[in-house]
Amino acid sequence: MNLRLSIIAAAIAALPALHATAQTRGVLPESLMAAPAEPMNATAKANLENRLAARRAAAGLDDEHGYKITVQHPGEAGTRIARAQHTFKGLRIFGSDSVIVTDDNGEVVSESASNRRQGLSSSRAAVAAGMGVPDVTASVSQEDVINSVVKRVAPVGVHRWKPEAELLIYPVMKTVRVAAAANKPEFALNALDVEEVVDRYELAYLVKTRMASGSKLVYRDSIVNAKTGAVIAEWDALQTVIGQGKSQYNGTVPINTTLSGSTYQMLDTSRGTGGKYGGMAITNANHSSANAPNPGQIYTNSTNTWGDGQQYIPGGSTTNANGQTAAVNALWGLMNTYDTMKNVVGWRSLDGNNTATYIAVHVDNNYDNAFFDPSCKCMYIGDGSSFKNLGSIDVIGHEMGHGVTDATSNLVYSGESGGLNESNSDIQGEATEAYARAGGTGTTIPSTGNDWVMGAEISKTGTPLRYMYKPSKDGSSPNAWSTSLKNIDVHYSSGPNNRMFYFLANGSSATTTSDYYSQYLTQSPKNMTGIGTDKAFRIWFKANTTKFTSSTNYADARNKVLQAAEELYGVGSKEATAVKRAYAAINVGTDVPESGTGTGVSITTQPASITVAPGATASFTVGASGGTSPYSYKWYKNGTLVSGATAATYSFTAQSTDNGAQIKATVTDSSTTPVTVTSGNATLTVSGSGGGTTERVTNGGFESGTTGWAGTTGAIGSFTGQTAYEGTRYAYLGGNGTTATETLTQDIAIPSTATSANLTFALHIDTAETGTTVYDKLVVTVKNTSGTTLGTLATYSNANAASGYQVRSFSLLPYKGQTVRLSFAMTEDASAQTSFVVDKVSVLTQ
Repeated sequence: MNLRLSIIAAAIAALPALHATAQTRGVLPESLMAAPAEPMNATAKANLENRLAARRAAAGLDDEHGYKITVQHPGEAGTRIARAQHTFKGLRIFGSDSVIVTDDNGEVVSESASNRRQGLSSSRAAVAAGMGVPDVTASVSQEDVINSVVKRVAPVGVHRWKPEAELLIYPVMKTVRVAAAANKPEFALNALDVEEVVDRYELAYLVKTRMASGSKLVYRDSIVNAKTGAVIAEWDALQTVIGQGKSQYNGTVPINTTLSGSTYQMLDTSRGTGGKYGGMAITNANHSSANAPNPGQIYTNSTNTWGDGQQYIPGGSTTNANGQTAAVNALWGLMNTYDTMKNVVGWRSLDGNNTATYIAVHVDNNYDNAFFDPSCKCMYIGDGSSFKNLGSIDVIGHEMGHGVTDATSNLVYSGESGGLNESNSDIQGEATEAYARAGGTGTTIPSTGNDWVMGAEISKTGTPLRYMYKPSKDGSSPNAWSTSLKNIDVHYSSGPNNRMFYFLANGSSATTTSDYYSQYLTQSPKNMTGIGTDKAFRIWFKANTTKFTSSTNYADARNKVLQAAEELYGVGSKEATAVKRAYAAINVGTDVPESGTGTGVSITTQPASITVAPGATASFTVGASGGTSPYSYKWYKNGTLVSGATAATYSFTAQSTDNGAQIKATVTDSSTTPVTVTSGNATLTVSGSGGGTTERVTNGGFESGTTGWAGTTGAIGSFTGQTAYEGTRYAYLGGNGTTATETLTQDIAIPSTATSANLTFALHIDTAETGTTVYDKLVVTVKNTSGTTLGTLATYSNANAASGYQVRSFSLLPYKGQTVRLSFAMTEDASAQTSFVVDKVSVLTQ
């Protein structure tokens, strides 16, 4: 596309007319973001944190784990989104956080977590396994660790902002293959063939240094071991439009200014409130050093005609017509970025809460970059040397996109999450460019008008910074996901997701020599169909602002973008199918056929909601057709994969605590490129007393974590080396291989009118002991609520080890009319482990 390279800012009509124009830029469509949220006060934060703490048990967490609310921003109408950091012993767990959806009354609607806290415990077993953190006391001081980082990063640098060192728990991650991909060659791996798991936890400092050294800014985030002072990880934190890549634009445009007395200011008070200047402002940095840029003062002029449309002449005035052009570029870009988000998705300013920001132009001399600074929530633009002025509309949209991410998902600017951070900004830049080129009005983003490359207009050679449709054209960015993606610069690792978004909006080509072809699209048709820029942007924006967490990677992004598509347009919709295909096109997930081809597997019989009595069998069945048989099945209960449930029918004994459980299934065919479809949810209702039978144990299957249980509750969860009898969680007593005592208890009431009271539980025992000598024991007893033993039901030992679970049964009728304490007590000697794994504890009375 050949765009005019001149920009002549027109004389602006009287201000009342300008405000009228702004008010007619389009009526907001329904189902958009809610109005700006009031800042959460301390009481509101505490109330929400308490609500979340009450949910810990269901997640298998003990009271050493907590939540810390950081920010709140709008969700869809009637909801708010809160971001909560996960904590352990009061310290933040890096990269482990939750997105909390609440209603207008503050009640939790849903929680989506990036969970890197499972297994984090101070128990001896966890510490011995290398997963625990025995204490949270640093051996290295904050001052020493900051000094060491500064000395290494920029020894002669000058601090722009005071350096910080936060003590936290740092999960050291490793990439492992899922079982199905164990034997795949490296080149054949898909993003869903691997997963990031915690290798170990370290007590560490996150050191943030924001410095200037020589002629450049050095913003660095460093993870330093708080015990030894060793560097664990480190990455650049300056969010720029130009990374390590190669290396006046809109004609006459209307800009919104403010008249103060007889002087016009580049201050737009109709877009945004508060902030540093009370509205969206453009300031004159007046060549202040990029080492320590000073935003300077708001641009002023005696008339409302600004700029000459020409590239800034080095050494010239920054306030005459030539110097004003950079400011016109910036204000036009800022206005259109604001309007794109507000009019299309109902998002106001960067944070959704309509907080005003500003852009400072003329930073340094011949400065070849533009960057967003989270410290001031603002943007700085250079005049360029190898480039022209960096204030093109897609670059400004890009940098403002960093502001949105900073206020919402806060994607860590490193590895795959850093690539997604950069990609979000490129997407924002292209959406803003398309909206502005179409006149900057209305409630939709047109699918024409933008060029699908970043920064072509600022290039003196016409070569763009990045190509959305085929990233590899820049010579450095990959077109698809691979295991090495997390190891490259974030401006390059953004490439595959940029291509995904292009395909989602515009579709692809089946011609192998085309720049728009993907080898990973193998289903019919091989040229996938796009859904348009407007829908693609809505889906992406919803995922980034309401679902992504700070550590979201490509695989997680695919799942959450798909969720966003399904929520906006429906499960099985063409939009949801397009998301699957667009991600498959970059080697994230497998390809699926488009609807209407008749070749894909589909759900023919949905699991039905049922009502059963406690103790009765609950059965759910899914039917499928199409694709290639045989099919494989997976069942999910409340969103958690059910271990061992791999048939078309899933049955289990219902407990009262299962009331309201949501059951769904996935069906995968056996085609060369397997296709997976997901059923709808079925609801299980467990009635109060069917046939006079009542379940007396709370959370006997441990699926709600520690709820109902006391004692060594850290034994409850999912652990390496053991599996559940049913569901995913169980009580893992023993297995330490060292002297240990662990006990789980629950108080239950047995009515005096009971005619039967039957205790059952599933028990699996494995051991490293040899012979028949008893070394390790599990004793099951009935006690009163004071702890006095009323009777011993059974004693199990290492000599009883056997493969699989054994179901044990006992009558508790002798204790009717009493509230008794059911106790499972394990003792283990100094060597050779024995594991006593308990699941599905039930006491049914009649």
